[in-house]
Amino acid sequence: MEIVETLKSAGIIPVIVIEDEAKAVPLANALVAGGLPVLEVTFRTKAAAGAIAKIKAEVPGAIVGAGTLLTKEQVKAAKEAGAVFGVAPGFDPVVVSYAQEIGLPMVPGIATASELSQALTAGVPMVKFFPAEAAGGVKMIKNLLGAFRFTGVKFMPTGGINATNVKDYLTVPEIVACGGTWIVPKDALAGDDWERIQALAAEASGLVSALRS
Repeated sequence: MEIVETLKSAGIIPVIVIEDEAKAVPLANALVAGGLPVLEVTFRTKAAAGAIAKIKAEVPGAIVGAGTLLTKEQVKAAKEAGAVFGVAPGFDPVVVSYAQEIGLPMVPGIATASELSQALTAGVPMVKFFPAEAAGGVKMIKNLLGAFRFTGVKFMPTGGINATNVKDYLTVPEIVACGGTWIVPKDALAGDDWERIQALAAEASGLVSALRS
């Protein structure tokens, strides 16, 4: 359950797509300085593993995980790069089992009751509800909890969540964190606008603190 506490401590997890490893460290520094130390670097680019390794080595305040893990090979690469947790858009029992085997806490994605049931059977304490808004948002999560609350399952919804609607999610006790891309806008990352990214992180961190104080 340590992964649950780690993600809960942040409340909002920046979901990052890094094309250039050189941007990894200044980006992570900006997010940590803004109060969001738990980061998810997605395996959507070839730079992902290298970016995770750089952040792990050079940003001591960052807690970095790997997202979009679709294969055992990606799980292995993420673990070797220094990721302390993994996230997937869907539930693949083979990938989850392998992650458990090598000691990488995994947050697999689910969007239905059947997928949630399978994830719980696999021993997963926390799931990513994805794509959150398209799959029914807070209302769908509450409906799932009507049947699954007794299991103790926790949620990290991602997909379509932004500064406007994140409050609706974080007021649900079983939602310990939300993943979001809005904290690292593509144009800000491309233009090395670390000040803007830090400000967005601080705004998000402040929102979490206000909701949970």
